[in-house]
Amino acid sequence: MTNTTHTANPTISTPIGLLTGKVVFITGAGRGIGAAAARLFAAEGAAVVLAARTADALERVVTEIRADGGVADAVPMDLADPTSVRAAVDRVGTLHGRLDGAFNNGAAFQRPGPLDTTSDEDIDQQFAVNFRSHWTAMNAEAALMRRAGGGAIVNTSSIGSRRANPALPAYGAMKRALNSLTETAAVSWAGDRIRVNGIAPGGTATQMIDTWEAATPGIVEHISTSTPFGRMAEPREVAEVAAWLLSDRASWVTGAIVPVDGGAGA
Repeated sequence: MTNTTHTANPTISTPIGLLTGKVVFITGAGRGIGAAAARLFAAEGAAVVLAARTADALERVVTEIRADGGVADAVPMDLADPTSVRAAVDRVGTLHGRLDGAFNNGAAFQRPGPLDTTSDEDIDQQFAVNFRSHWTAMNAEAALMRRAGGGAIVNTSSIGSRRANPALPAYGAMKRALNSLTETAAVSWAGDRIRVNGIAPGGTATQMIDTWEAATPGIVEHISTSTPFGRMAEPREVAEVAAWLLSDRASWVTGAIVPVDGGAGA
């Protein structure tokens, strides 16, 4: 009998990230879900451009990403100012010459209170930041994406958009309007090979929830106990879903509002 030894010829391969080679723009990137998304997208191979009002917070995230070998830049932006939003998206084109993905995550929190005590100022702010800014950003992003033959957009909605929201009526209303805009854009821009989806997070451990807890003590416990998993989400858990929707692996998904709520809306 002849013994034949087969010697393996191992090759060294570098894992390809979910977003390798893509340029991705992220709003609300200085903290919470946006900052978690920036770190995750960069780790998955994307060149990320971070936008928010707070320059110091953006720079901290950019510095962290670059220290880990990622590509990141910061762009100041005021979501309430359409000119500022368009300028931020234009800056992505200047930096990279194209845009492959956008995660429109920035938002403003409404002071908790019932419908009949919600002020005109609250409604105006919610409209400007949680709806109009997305409208403006999406149109600017789509224009830049068309140059490269397509792309993907993900908007952050909320579990509060899927049902009555007595504690945050203006916030819930604008997020529900955003769902409609997301679906309309998906249908309108399909011919441009631009996919548009939304995510609807439930309770997530962010500064926004901390603000709500300060105004309404006990809300964190209430949200946690009403979630089947019995806890709040971590920002990265929400960002993971956005990363997949922005990736080519979600090539047949558009016009969806994906719950990311630990079963709370089931």
